[in-house]
Amino acid sequence: TGGIDDKSFNATAWVGIENAIADMGVEGKYLESQQQTDYEKNINAFVEEGCDLIVTVGFLLGDATQAAAEANPDQNFAIIDFGYDPVIPNVLGLVYATDEAAFLAGYVAAGTTQTGVVGTFGGLQIPSVTAFMDGFAMGVKYYNAEKGTDVVVLGWDEEAQTGLFAGNFESTDDGRNLAESLMDEGADIIMPVAGPVGLGAAAAAQQRGNAYIIGVDSDWYESASNYADITLTSVLKKMDNSVYDVTKQVAMGEFAGGFFTGTLENGGVGIAPYHDLDGMVSDELKAEVEDLKAAIIAGEIVTTPGQ
Repeated sequence: TGGIDDKSFNATAWVGIENAIADMGVEGKYLESQQQTDYEKNINAFVEEGCDLIVTVGFLLGDATQAAAEANPDQNFAIIDFGYDPVIPNVLGLVYATDEAAFLAGYVAAGTTQTGVVGTFGGLQIPSVTAFMDGFAMGVKYYNAEKGTDVVVLGWDEEAQTGLFAGNFESTDDGRNLAESLMDEGADIIMPVAGPVGLGAAAAAQQRGNAYIIGVDSDWYESASNYADITLTSVLKKMDNSVYDVTKQVAMGEFAGGFFTGTLENGGVGIAPYHDLDGMVSDELKAEVEDLKAAIIAGEIVTTPGQ
């Protein structure tokens, strides 16, 4: 419901289709949902058109996608941020270990904050959102343990699974208000996990002039370039690559249902360069982040709570 041009989640998924159109000559189109009641209607519209592949974008489409897939067993589906157990043979679930990449971003935030306070908030409290927040908070906690510091995370308690949410993925005003409240409490680095709502947070931080943003899904330095001057890094969820790959599988007659999990190891998630703010991140901190990445891939560091 955040729109195809949300500079973040939906836009990144659509880039995968756009690249497939350019490279493979496939025909691609999209339908936008204005509310959750549109999900079933839009999926069925594409079923009736005889699409070779229908990609549903987001955890909230899980039930509608399952219903359509079971009613149309010869129709290929891929869904972002949802996996089925047991597997539905004609659905490929595309899921992402964003907690791994967000852990690195949290560590960077803890290592660059000047106030000792960082913040995060989400759009809705659903697993695909809170995974970012878990990783971010745990990355800060790891930095504190390693360095003997006491950087505070506002907006999310990964142990209690409670925090700050806009309640939607549309309202930039909500994002501005949430960011202002976090900045009022001292946060000078904020990671909004809320699609276009996060752009409101970026606007507030830019206006204040004393806070920085960590983007999510895409590299906000590029996708939300109006805020390039305050974007420290972004937690990348490379949905464009996996949507492209499944489109290619369908085109080559190699589609199979099941799961794909994007990780640091396979490049499905990551963090963006520091771009114009590279000078804020010391060479020592950059090296530590690379070491952390290797340790996470090796399974030596846990990035989700309760494990």
